[in-house]
Amino acid sequence: MAEKSKKNATKLTRRIESIRRQIAAMGLVAQGTVSKRTKVCGRLNCRCAEDPKARHGPYYEWTRREKGRYVHSVISAEQAEELVAAIDNHRRVLTLLARWSTETARTLKIRSGHK
Repeated sequence: MAEKSKKNATKLTRRIESIRRQIAAMGLVAQGTVSKRTKVCGRLNCRCAEDPKARHGPYYEWTRREKGRYVHSVISAEQAEELVAAIDNHRRVLTLLARWSTETARTLKIRSGHK
């Protein structure tokens, strides 16, 4: 049994190292959402009020929580693209951290001799 426990502990250690490498390899990480919007300007003689294809934009907005409050920022299309990737990274980090926590619990059980 001790040999099997050592093998399991080694596998778990490798999984944890893999998780750590994946997190370390990520670039930007951000919370929130990115929205793409078009707008009606309100001028009486502007086509945007009657023709949805003539609306102004697109405009991109990043919404996130800071210090318990929602914050909205208008961003460029390039920033929006970068933020979408950073938000995906954030979600991936949370998933990896959950796995890391699970693997840590398993490792500690094996080291203590519990099943």
